[in-house]
Amino acid sequence: MGNFHPTIRRHHDFDADRDAKKTHKACKGMGTDEKVIIELLSTRSSDQRQQMKQSYKALYGKDLEEVLKGELSGNFEKTALALLDRPCEYDARELRKAMKGAGTDESVLIEVLCTRVNQQIAAIKDAYKRIFDRDLESDVQSETSGCLRKILLSVLKANREEGLEVNAGLAQKDAKDLYEAGEGRWGTDESAFNRILAQRNYMQLRATFVAYKSLTGKDIEDTIKSETSGDLEKAYLTLVKCARDCQEYFATRLYDAMKGAGTDEETLIRILVTRAEIDLQTIKEKFQKMYHKSLAAAIQSDTSGDFRKLLVALLH
Repeated sequence: MGNFHPTIRRHHDFDADRDAKKTHKACKGMGTDEKVIIELLSTRSSDQRQQMKQSYKALYGKDLEEVLKGELSGNFEKTALALLDRPCEYDARELRKAMKGAGTDESVLIEVLCTRVNQQIAAIKDAYKRIFDRDLESDVQSETSGCLRKILLSVLKANREEGLEVNAGLAQKDAKDLYEAGEGRWGTDESAFNRILAQRNYMQLRATFVAYKSLTGKDIEDTIKSETSGDLEKAYLTLVKCARDCQEYFATRLYDAMKGAGTDEETLIRILVTRAEIDLQTIKEKFQKMYHKSLAAAIQSDTSGDFRKLLVALLH
């Protein structure tokens, strides 16, 4: 799927015990040496951070997460703890948090579930079961309703075709099915949208969108906006944007998290932490191109303190 680049790679001169000792020293005595913690968390890959956690436990008999919870606070603490999770565990926790208690945060469910590939979805489902002893599909089923529930459950099946091959005949047929399910009828038949958007590979979907445009003279996004609304519209548009350009989707999410009064720190944390080892470098480039300012500058003006330093370090 095109060229995309991370901001964090495996540290070439990694030594888990040495890192554990450095962390221990940074947390010992009066005050915490945040600089050391930021440097270690932002320059080690997720696997290396797992090894560092194991070494810490072996050397000091304590869980590193618990130690950091006692030493750090606020959004800085949240980000540090997010970085100590495996990506699938962090996603699982975010999903649980979005569904727990009164009300459901549908936008988090959409952002996480509609942008992950099959392998990630399978890993998230396993992590969810392991951490919470609950079934993710059952929770989504009971916490959402209507058409949104259907598309999220379709995505959770992790049945998207793998590979990059494009079948032109199928693209024409799918375009026609989408037209007949939306513009071409009174009311919308979501099952065709669910089937196509949740199952076709991204290159196939791009071909389908081109076929749709030549068939109807409209972009598929315009049809979705006129035929659906609310969370269902958000979910469909997320799936379409990810098929077209996933990095652009995340750049837009980051921009929206910072525009206007107030900042959505949770979204900043979630995107930077989960994309750092996948495509954050490319997201940075898209952000610069779309908004004519650097993502680092935007984050610097919208955040403060050690939280700001850690986020900026993840962008390096």
